[in-house]
Amino acid sequence: MRKGRSTITTTDMPENGWAIIRRVGPYLWPEDEPWVKHRVVWSLVALLAAKLIAIATPVFFKGAVDALAGEGGSAEWIITLGAVGLTVAYGGARALNVVFQQLRDVIFAKVGQRALRKLALETFEHIHALSMRYHITRRTGGLSRIIERGVKGVDFLLRFMLLSMGPLILELFLVAIILWLVFDIRYLLVVAGVVAAYVLFTFKVTEWRVKLRKEMNDQDTDANQKAIDSLLNFETVKYFGAERREAARYDVAMERYQVAALKTAYSLAFLNAGQSVLITGGLVGVMAMAAIGVQSGELTVGDFVMVNAYMLQITMPLNFLGTVYREIRQALVDMGEMFGLLDRPAEIRDRPGAPALQVSGGEVTLEDVRFAYEPEREILKGITIRARPGEKVAIVGPSGSGKSTIGRLLFRFYDVTGGALKIDGQDVREVTQESLHDAIGVVPQDTVLFNDTIRYNIAYGREGASFEEVQAAARAAQIHEFIETLPEGYDTVVGERGLKLSGGEKQRVGIARTLLKDPPILLLDEATSALDTETERGIQTALARAGQGRTVLTIAHRLSTVADADRIVVLEAGRIVEEGTHAELLSQQGRYAGLWSRQQAEDEAA
Repeated sequence: MRKGRSTITTTDMPENGWAIIRRVGPYLWPEDEPWVKHRVVWSLVALLAAKLIAIATPVFFKGAVDALAGEGGSAEWIITLGAVGLTVAYGGARALNVVFQQLRDVIFAKVGQRALRKLALETFEHIHALSMRYHITRRTGGLSRIIERGVKGVDFLLRFMLLSMGPLILELFLVAIILWLVFDIRYLLVVAGVVAAYVLFTFKVTEWRVKLRKEMNDQDTDANQKAIDSLLNFETVKYFGAERREAARYDVAMERYQVAALKTAYSLAFLNAGQSVLITGGLVGVMAMAAIGVQSGELTVGDFVMVNAYMLQITMPLNFLGTVYREIRQALVDMGEMFGLLDRPAEIRDRPGAPALQVSGGEVTLEDVRFAYEPEREILKGITIRARPGEKVAIVGPSGSGKSTIGRLLFRFYDVTGGALKIDGQDVREVTQESLHDAIGVVPQDTVLFNDTIRYNIAYGREGASFEEVQAAARAAQIHEFIETLPEGYDTVVGERGLKLSGGEKQRVGIARTLLKDPPILLLDEATSALDTETERGIQTALARAGQGRTVLTIAHRLSTVADADRIVVLEAGRIVEEGTHAELLSQQGRYAGLWSRQQAEDEAA
């Protein structure tokens, strides 16, 4: 299959932001969990209370100033409370405003964290559900960034869309109404004009900046991918003395990110400066009108202070509006990438109502199987193989003949494009993948381990396995004695991809893991081809024990490892050219005999 770059980019984002918001809605208002709705409602109640108190606070401030200034004609409530009482009321209102805002956050926090957890889990499960075709082309570093930014984007959207944008608009509306009713319509017109100009400017510039942020995100993803890819291939870098080359490659990616980041920073400075000019102009205009009113005797000093307080009060949310809109647009971009990933269909799916695989003996049958990774290049061209229960069948042939492809089809990493692959008469496409995977144990050519303890890696074969069962599997795989010699024994951490262990040790851990799984069908995919002769003999003994009582399919390049097989199938160019026991195939003096002679000569020369 042709490998290439992952196709996940910002172009995967749905163009309609409202479509993304609608997808987030069910996480905020689930039908099956009433407690979530209750928390959302109560957080909105606390928020509304905070906004109403915030709107009333400048009124107490005005009253205190008028009382101190001895303004004639003060309202009765001002005279009754007095300057000190009004000051205390002003302080109390500010404190209550903060209390209700914090109460809102406390009530809503559980809702937000629940949504993040469910979405992150859904994304994680979906990635595991994607086919092998996707995973051999993905870019791990870029993928992790997409998920990270997407989940953070959802967190921001949930909090600010629900708890900031709506209330912010409500606060602006209430302040405008108060300025109109308490003063006159000129104040309302000025404020409305400033807000309209501010919003228009903010939205236009932010839309321009979003394109710059997309570019910055792409460069960030690319740089992160190069860093992770280089670290995963640490040994290869060392083998070829390519540290400087890798550093230069990473620096080029970071340079492109730097250019994009600078454009983003410059555009942000332009946006902030423009917003400040507009807000300051509106503030000065309204305050000048109020100052003229005070000079003419139409307004009190308290009125002047109240106008100032309201203008400052709407200045903060307006500045916040710019930030929130900018971040919401960016969150939509990030979420769009993640939802684009979630929208990527799983190539291999269980059919509706598919039953679990019922293994009665473990017979594996390939019936005229055809398969192509790409339509124009067929790999398997009508393969028919039958492995009876408890039988060991080896599949051999030169590189590129299609041996490993059969293993991938058996595990249903791909679906056959022609014919059928059956286990005990059941087409693997008709049963659930989970039951199919439970029935097959795989020992691959390169056993990859988790960066955890030996105990964890062996126990991974069966969930809930006891330590005694782990040890029994290790003994069967002939690695228990080695583990016991380690200072930390089964608690020894094996390192990234198991690199602290040798090839033979990793293989034995992999065999122990598969033995613990105890599957009725065993697939050995070039399980010893990367090992030295001495280690290979030890592994072969362990594999022979592992195969007892099971149907074993062995995919091998080295013919000496399968000479004891019940039947050997020889593939070439996607077709079966010979089939029989080791002795029968040698006596035919055909393709197998030629491969055997060549390998024997190579071993003797070595």
